[in-house]
Amino acid sequence: MDTTREQGEYTEKLAAQYLESKGLKLLERNFYCRFGEIDLVMLDNDSLVFVEVRYRRSNNFGSGAETITSGKQSKLIKTASVYLQQHAKMNQYPARFDVVSISGPLEAGNPELNWIENAFGA
Repeated sequence: MDTTREQGEYTEKLAAQYLESKGLKLLERNFYCRFGEIDLVMLDNDSLVFVEVRYRRSNNFGSGAETITSGKQSKLIKTASVYLQQHAKMNQYPARFDVVSISGPLEAGNPELNWIENAFGA
């Protein structure tokens, strides 16, 4: 991967494929609004899931999940609120925030994925 953007697109694709293999249904990738971005919006049976994907080449200084600060959580919550305003039919589902932390060299083709359900609350 040459650029950070390419790494981001690739890791989001990996995360989406992984979660789909676990039974989740992808609704939207890269939902943007003025507050920020949600990497993946998915449906897990009867729950709407907002997924933040984080990649770290190495966990020497902490996992990707550990980089999600309270400020980032606040932005994700605000962004999810805008999503729900724009997609009113989705208000019927309880929502949660998951994190998929990916680590290891991408070139090797087998990075480690760690899915954290209900990583934080709103």
